[in-house]
Amino acid sequence: MIIREATITDTADIAKVHVDCWRTTYKNIMPDEVLEQLSYEQRTELWNENLSSEDGHLVFVAENEKGEIIGFVSGGPEKSGEYPPYGGEITAIYVLKEYNSLGLGRGLLMRLLQHFSSMQIHSAIVWVLADNPACTFYERLGAKLVVEQHLIHIGGKNLNMLAYGWGTIPTESAFVLQERE
Repeated sequence: MIIREATITDTADIAKVHVDCWRTTYKNIMPDEVLEQLSYEQRTELWNENLSSEDGHLVFVAENEKGEIIGFVSGGPEKSGEYPPYGGEITAIYVLKEYNSLGLGRGLLMRLLQHFSSMQIHSAIVWVLADNPACTFYERLGAKLVVEQHLIHIGGKNLNMLAYGWGTIPTESAFVLQERE
């Protein structure tokens, strides 16, 4: 399996992973109607825009041995300005369910954080739905809870978002050590 920078030709495959992961990860968290209305075409348009943007955001994809995209991560400079200690923001990270627990999420995240370091960004934040099982993923990798309650409204339902942050972006070896503890 390889991790590489995404290109504009990857947008449909990224969109498929994005939609499929939302449908599995957020089942029983988000209203069913929201998940049913997700569209590969709309997400492809979104990723076309994201990959065409020159705002410092970057996307990395993970491919299996057949060259199929099975996960991705995106992020760039933190834009809101509301969290000044954090220079970077992870805006999305998804790995297809059948490829979970193989280290791909960690590998994707590490690749993005290496990109942040090359941009002189040495801290990062990520927003996660509070009911998302991935919260423990960030905690295992040393992220600290930064914001405990931030309500968003999706499909007629209030959902709580949490923010996790790394005050200093860890090295890959630090990630491995933290996971073993």
